[in-house]
Amino acid sequence: MPELQSRYNPAWWLPGAHLPTYWGKKGRRQPSVHDRVERWITPDGDHLTLARAGIVTPGHPHLLVLHGLEGSIRSNYAQGLLNQAVRRGWSADLMLFRSCDGEINHARRLYHSGETSDLDFVVRTLLARHAQIDLRMVGVSLGGNVLLKWLGEQGQSLVSNVTRAAGVSTPYDLAAGSRFLECLLGQQYVNHFMASLKEKTVAKRAMYPDLCDWEKLTSARTFWQFDDAVTGPIHGFVDALDYYTKFSSINFLANIRKPTLLLNAKDDPFLPASVLDRVRNIVTGNDFLHSEFSKRGGHVGWTEGAPWSPTYYMEERVICWLDGE
Repeated sequence: MPELQSRYNPAWWLPGAHLPTYWGKKGRRQPSVHDRVERWITPDGDHLTLARAGIVTPGHPHLLVLHGLEGSIRSNYAQGLLNQAVRRGWSADLMLFRSCDGEINHARRLYHSGETSDLDFVVRTLLARHAQIDLRMVGVSLGGNVLLKWLGEQGQSLVSNVTRAAGVSTPYDLAAGSRFLECLLGQQYVNHFMASLKEKTVAKRAMYPDLCDWEKLTSARTFWQFDDAVTGPIHGFVDALDYYTKFSSINFLANIRKPTLLLNAKDDPFLPASVLDRVRNIVTGNDFLHSEFSKRGGHVGWTEGAPWSPTYYMEERVICWLDGE
């Protein structure tokens, strides 16, 4: 499909790529929208947590949101998406990846960019409870990679209840994104994430002392080093490159068979723009994929309006897309 023309109008007071990225995470204040939190027991005896808003009702869409790396129930963009859905009369869930609900999970594993079995479990559970559910799905950043990979894995066999989907600020090529973040400014983002990732791994290692190599864990300074030391060994990969190669969502896009929006900014500091050129080539050969690559926006940024009344383009744009507009 031809690329969609973006209507994003960048906020004048957040120039460049880094300020919109920072503002979206730290500057804005988005009230919580969910009205309850539920814990679901997984097939392996562990648990997943969902922040839920509204009641699933026949004839009304239900939104399922997947957050990004080290996201939480307080993630502004996630609550913003829930808010947009609730305003339209939808019900909605925010699925929190294992260990992202404030509690270290018990199984000998964490979560990562290509782990789709938990998403599959949540979808199957929703279908078992609500056979007629009209499911609309959005994944953001890491959650975008998980969602797009899952959609590609399902291909033609995807249940008809899933009607539309969207991937936002997706790091389609995990290896390229990891290397890109090793630059000077990118390392600042990595340092932020690395602190919590290491803290969780240390806590998990207290449960499983042979989980990973201590020296490699403590010396890791980049995502590549962390995935070599932790993600790979824990989840059955040879190393980081093996993980990146097998689970990057760019390898699954061609098999997606539901209308899916790919929303990215060309100035995303987490991903080289050259990756979007490769994604664009795949989109042209798959009528189910619709790309919107705005010139600006940062990583999950896309702020519009004035400082005293900002609005958030991504959230409204995604819900409009999922509503067929």
